[in-house]
Amino acid sequence: MKYLFLITICWMTVCADSMAQTRIGIITGKVTANDGKPFPFASIILKPGGHGQSAKSDGTFSIKAAEGTYTLVISGVGIDTTERIVKITAYETSNLETIALKDAATFLRDVVVTGQFEAQSLKNSVYQVRAIDSERIRLRGATNVQTILNTELGMRFSNDLTLGTSDVQLMGMTGQSVKILLDGVPMVDRGGTKESIGQIDINTVERIEIVEGPMSVIYGTDALAGVINIITKKGTDGNNFTVTARLQEETVDNEYNPLTGDGTHNQNIGVTWQKKGFQVAGNLTRNNFGGWQGALTGRSKAWMPKDQMLYTASLRYRNEKWNVWYRFNGTDESIHLLGNINAINFAGDKDYTTYRWFHQAQGEFRQNDKLSFTGALSYTDYSRKTLSTNFDFNSGKRTLSLDAGAQDKSIFTTTFFRGTSQYKISQKIFLLAGVDLSNNTSSGQRIKGSPTINEYALFISPEIKITPSFKISPGLRFLKNSIYNAPPVIPSFNGKIGLSKTLDIRFGYARGFRSPALRELFFSFYDASHSIHGNENLKAEYSNSFNTFLVWQAVNKTTFRANSTFGTFYNVFHDLIETGTDPVDRSQTTYLNVSLFKTTGFTLDNKFFWKNLQATLGASYIARYNQFSENGAGTELLWSPEVNSNILYTFQKLGASLNFFYKYTGKKPTYQAITSSTGVVSAQLADTGAFNTADLTATKSIGKNISLTGGVKNLFNVTNLSNTSQDTGGTHSTAGSVPMSYGRSYFLGVTVNWSKN
Repeated sequence: MKYLFLITICWMTVCADSMAQTRIGIITGKVTANDGKPFPFASIILKPGGHGQSAKSDGTFSIKAAEGTYTLVISGVGIDTTERIVKITAYETSNLETIALKDAATFLRDVVVTGQFEAQSLKNSVYQVRAIDSERIRLRGATNVQTILNTELGMRFSNDLTLGTSDVQLMGMTGQSVKILLDGVPMVDRGGTKESIGQIDINTVERIEIVEGPMSVIYGTDALAGVINIITKKGTDGNNFTVTARLQEETVDNEYNPLTGDGTHNQNIGVTWQKKGFQVAGNLTRNNFGGWQGALTGRSKAWMPKDQMLYTASLRYRNEKWNVWYRFNGTDESIHLLGNINAINFAGDKDYTTYRWFHQAQGEFRQNDKLSFTGALSYTDYSRKTLSTNFDFNSGKRTLSLDAGAQDKSIFTTTFFRGTSQYKISQKIFLLAGVDLSNNTSSGQRIKGSPTINEYALFISPEIKITPSFKISPGLRFLKNSIYNAPPVIPSFNGKIGLSKTLDIRFGYARGFRSPALRELFFSFYDASHSIHGNENLKAEYSNSFNTFLVWQAVNKTTFRANSTFGTFYNVFHDLIETGTDPVDRSQTTYLNVSLFKTTGFTLDNKFFWKNLQATLGASYIARYNQFSENGAGTELLWSPEVNSNILYTFQKLGASLNFFYKYTGKKPTYQAITSSTGVVSAQLADTGAFNTADLTATKSIGKNISLTGGVKNLFNVTNLSNTSQDTGGTHSTAGSVPMSYGRSYFLGVTVNWSKN
């Protein structure tokens, strides 16, 4: 794979030399809101070509591009999308008149890229995609990606307090069926939970795109429930130097000390330099969580303290045809488990340290309006180390624990290459084709041997416009796995029908396939709260998934807009991999294949815009079925409701906004297997209790460069959920209440943005 890396870098370098002959010009201008004030951070893009940037704090912009005629597209939160035909002359600067923007519900016009042939509006996509833009992230005062995703309809998080990790559920399915991407490149996780979500710097995120429904043809394994693509900031065109800094402090229930210790403390600084198509950027973020004691006493913490350092560095070059960049993402994270003092004045502590070194080299080349290519090469070196020590309070000395398995380190590495080409055969037929190559290895004291899994895939997916209002996108993925006999072909079929100017329907089917991961086959983990070992006899899981979405733009006026999306889905899994009691040794937990698992449900999502008010109101009703359901009370499907809403009001004259979020998550029932002392297995109905959560966030701009953010999280002070299960349903959990949060918290933050130009 190292030779593949060198070849890719050389290929990018050689091809970049072709840029020198281009005739370049500049176009400048300024955008303002309805009241005549500058409209900062509006997205400004030239089409075709995709050159663009965000408007500066004073509303001005300057874009370089090749000589020619373009469509200038301006969009942003709270404004209607505006288009202008512009002409760029080589070696000259063209100055546009000030462009006044109109208020509108622009979230109805989001442009998405995940799974698409090219960037296009949500309305034109055959996939059901939800987009969360940078403005929504900023207005939420979020310090991690989980905070943002938790506000989305149909998403639910569970927490493992011993490991300090969280897992996401989408459409009733756990994180092992959800693909997490960073700029289209898959993230690596040690266990079944998606802890990588918490190791992405939110300060570098431009937007998040969520594709609902199976995406196994385009994105491969783990994409059975859908894809979460976290897209980072790529900067703007032109010459500039910018510095951003952020400081945010938050209480943890009633525990807080300024800047360090109790509470949550977030600091970030970022620098970007760009000139003549080149860009160099770097970010450094520190996230410190002092833990939360809750109902525990002594030194023990219900939520363990966590220190996290996130590093990013990138180098980028862009012109009218090429966009190439290298990006490094580093994580240095330590979770501290503090033991209580025993009778002889000793305490046993554990430190869980994670290192993630994630390298990405990516490139985009646009030959012409018909043909383009993309390539991505990544290498991930992920390790987690356990350090167990004993502290003697009599002497003040700390020594290493000599218990079996007290010290260990597990290493997982992944080399991944993805290449795609997009070809516009005609105005009615587009073709997307690509190849995925991955190499996965692991080693460590708790890894059996030094296993390796290689996977090779070729996929093809055309988009065909049958009529102007009807298009389809069939797809095929050809797969080869070095360990499992994967199905030779995985099919999918998606389509969109415009029933009228205001009514669209999307539908899709996909066959899903997921081979067991290294962690499920060879990784064993034992401590006071966990006892689980790998199972080399696992079968690969597969699924059949169906979804339909009806989108209605009910009102489309200048001052008021509204749309509704009604969705249904049905997923059937065979040989789903879950944890359970080892049939050979009932004192142990292992990974097993569940013969049959189903999810189905309905979602309704409504969006409204009226002047300075934006609001969403949604609901879902999701059911689950597992192999124990038929042995229970005669009910196959067990349903769980959810309601969420988000209200944002902007005070334009004050430069302020107020955001209120509310979510009701209903009781989650499930059937579980219970083994009696005589070895008889029966089914028992158990459930996790319902809960309400709400946040209130206020923002205020001070001048051009400073903004304040403050508010309250978890207004209803939810901590633990009731649970009637003999096991909480997590991979390693035991019976008892389910941890949800550390209680109500208050936060205040300041962000400074300085730009030379």
